[in-house]
Amino acid sequence: MTRLPYSKTVPTTWWGATGRQWTRRPATLIAVTLGNWLYGTGEALFINANIGQTPGTVLAQGISNHLGVSIAWSTFYISVGVMLLWIPLRQAPGLGTLINIVLVSVAIGVLTTPLPPPPALAGQVTQVLAGIATIGVASALYITSNLGAGPRDGLMTGLNRRFSWPIARVRFAIEGTMLAAGWLLGGQVGIGTVLVTLLVGETVAVCFGAAGAAP
Repeated sequence: MTRLPYSKTVPTTWWGATGRQWTRRPATLIAVTLGNWLYGTGEALFINANIGQTPGTVLAQGISNHLGVSIAWSTFYISVGVMLLWIPLRQAPGLGTLINIVLVSVAIGVLTTPLPPPPALAGQVTQVLAGIATIGVASALYITSNLGAGPRDGLMTGLNRRFSWPIARVRFAIEGTMLAAGWLLGGQVGIGTVLVTLLVGETVAVCFGAAGAAP
């Protein structure tokens, strides 16, 4: 039986930038742009499935309810806030960080309405699983581009680098913290939330392994 690829750290890829987080290399720019758009697509799949959001969107919903802004805007505010946690980790932003903050919020705003909600629970669960897979692939593309990760993923990789904690466990802790805060603020929690909290860290680790093994 063939084992799935798995990586506890961020791998080196052929499309990744080397030494500079503001490169103009076409393959790197394509990977980081596609990855961030796919990340927003995965979030939109969760929102439309309507059986519980990703922890980040649960928090965004809670903030949206209290501030009266859209989920896309509250996602943007969260991204800026999380970046402040980079300071003690000495995590530096890059071009990919700016692309993430803008493009993920735009993708959520653009794709949430056109995507039709599934008519039955089986379809909703399937859409949630598709969202988890999409986020895993997206993370493997844009984080390994080495142009600076998005706010949450930068916190994940910063903690991994500083304390040598496994990627999957760090991601689980971050998602769990955001989930608790979002739930307290009134964000939607359901089976989809449970699935992504349990599976997204492992999915990202598997996609990292596949990216690192790519020729």
